[in-house]
Amino acid sequence: MQYGFLALTCLSLLGWFAPAASAAATQVDLLLDKAAAKPGETILAGVRLTMAPRWHTYWRNGGDVGFPTKIVWELPTGVTAGEIEWPVPGKYSADNLTSYEYSKEVVLLVPLKLASNMPVGMHELIAKISWLECETGGSCVPAKSTVKGVLSVGPESRLSPNAAQFTEWQRLLPKQLPNLVAAARWEGLAGTNGSRALLIEWATSTPKPDFFPYGGEGFEVAGPTEIVSNASGKIVLRKPVKKFEGDWPKQLLGLLVERADEPNPTGYAVNLALSDEAPTGTLGTGGQQKSPLSPAPLATRGEVTSFGHALVLAFLGGLILNIMPCVLPVIALKIFGFVNQAKESPARLRMLGMIYCLGVLVSFAVLAGAVIAVQQAGRSASWGMQFQNPVFLVSMTTLVTLVALNLFGLFEVSLGSSAMTSASELAGKEGLTGAFFNGVLATALATPCTAPLLAPALGFAFAQPPLRITLLFLAIGAGLALPYLLLSFQPAWLRFLPRPGNWLVHFKHAMGFPMLGAGIWLFSLTIAVPDFGRKAAWWVGLYLVLIAAAVWIWGEFVQRATNRRAVAGFLSLLLLVAAVVSLAQARVQKEWEPWSPEAIEKARSAGHPVLVDFTADWCVTCQVNKRTSIDIESTKQRIADLKVVTLKADNTHETPAIVAELKKFERAGVPMVLVYPRDPKAQPMLLPTLLTPGIVLEALNAAAK
Repeated sequence: MQYGFLALTCLSLLGWFAPAASAAATQVDLLLDKAAAKPGETILAGVRLTMAPRWHTYWRNGGDVGFPTKIVWELPTGVTAGEIEWPVPGKYSADNLTSYEYSKEVVLLVPLKLASNMPVGMHELIAKISWLECETGGSCVPAKSTVKGVLSVGPESRLSPNAAQFTEWQRLLPKQLPNLVAAARWEGLAGTNGSRALLIEWATSTPKPDFFPYGGEGFEVAGPTEIVSNASGKIVLRKPVKKFEGDWPKQLLGLLVERADEPNPTGYAVNLALSDEAPTGTLGTGGQQKSPLSPAPLATRGEVTSFGHALVLAFLGGLILNIMPCVLPVIALKIFGFVNQAKESPARLRMLGMIYCLGVLVSFAVLAGAVIAVQQAGRSASWGMQFQNPVFLVSMTTLVTLVALNLFGLFEVSLGSSAMTSASELAGKEGLTGAFFNGVLATALATPCTAPLLAPALGFAFAQPPLRITLLFLAIGAGLALPYLLLSFQPAWLRFLPRPGNWLVHFKHAMGFPMLGAGIWLFSLTIAVPDFGRKAAWWVGLYLVLIAAAVWIWGEFVQRATNRRAVAGFLSLLLLVAAVVSLAQARVQKEWEPWSPEAIEKARSAGHPVLVDFTADWCVTCQVNKRTSIDIESTKQRIADLKVVTLKADNTHETPAIVAELKKFERAGVPMVLVYPRDPKAQPMLLPTLLTPGIVLEALNAAAK
């Protein structure tokens, strides 16, 4: 599927103003392989869709932009329809969108079983067909048709004139290959944004291999396919998987495809068993279980052979975590602490080291408890799962930002008149509370990283009983804490560090930068969670800025000043309240409300311009318009500046009210974008099918006058 947007769409617009019923670019026929059949036999029905040039329909999984053809049968008593048998489709990608399509002609085969007591005579078979037809580079239109066929039931069978064609059509169906050897496994652990990579290993040397997924509930296998390796008659493919709800799938149905770049590729139906662990499942062809998953070498899989082996891997993985990017900010704090500790007594150093280790171990014990609780609740647990929680993410982002500001010297948070301070000792003097806090912080920042050797240990841990899970998590914590414990018990090593002096103040400020970098990284994670998203990033960022301003005023004009401290404290409190309000805005803002005539009337009566996007998930042009002209920063900023109310009319599942509104503006289908002026008496502006940022901005400016 190629998109010569401007030229092709202008040509396609000539057909937009025809009524939907007469605008169908696809002809549908119902054919039977037999003209007569005996009771008890099974015949084949073929629903043939013949597309006009440059038009296409979709496979059982339409991909990012399409939906499959549907058949609703009205059959006489004694006839039962089976499942649709789908030919192997073509795969097309453009503008980061993937679709699985049929062009020119496709025949969907359906077996029809006749009952043994089927009455003799002539019987009418009726099929109500609905499909989505799209023009290359142009519009997409849902279409419907009812087709009929006649079958004679009697004492003998007789082939129909179309019987020979059925043999040809069956050759285009997915094939069954008894000796097919393939396997699938997850690559690593789930990401914080609900995405995960799937590896498919296939014993073949075919050119242009691919995997076409059938689809499933609560998850989506993305279209792009990466060939990880292709050697020695074995191909490894990588497919991104996105989970929307529920658990990760345990199996995946689809087609392994040869020569996927050809119009009619060859496909093999497979059932891939999936696991969080290294590959040990089986794969089936045509729904039957076949050869076991071929094991990968131990060096590449990190295979866990026993609980003791898992403990060793967990300890070594925790040790390596100390040099992972996630933990580098805490290392900066520890270096600063070691410089300060050079003047401490050996007993004091040992105590601080043990308290730090206690903070790490307690934190890992809490993580283990959380994993056990999630598993006991019947859900899937994963390493770093707490980073999928928006409350945890914002809390961690706030905490790390405050630690960075403290290192920069903006403020000091004291616990009353006690000599033991909080933020200061946390990042500087390494008091007991500070040592414990650094252990907790190191654990919190370490969990998004998966160090070498740690992944197989974690995969083993999540399948173990509670006691073993706890021990394995404590082993990771022990590895993470060990280097600092050794330094604490070897005070002579600290003599190589410079003596404390004026340079230490500058060093403390310098250590704030890696901590600030960690805060920025955590902020980027908040953007990906559903409760925030990119659209709310400005509010989350404003929240952090207000927090920073509040603590600066507190440190500069309350802690260090001698007069007007009450005024400064009140101003700092106001900024904190404003920060909380900003964060609340990030959670509750909704830029697109559902479309309805009442919503338009309400917005215009309040003096707002209105932008209505009539769209559908299966509409290619709709998605392109969003990415190029609607869901871009310049348009969103203009919408915010002009206080435009944005409404979405989603016709993914056909909605009569939306279809009626489309016909009202003489549109056969989506996309359709309307801009209503602020004046309730003014007529709406109908934008072109293919949008540009300039077209949208010009319409918004005109509507706001």
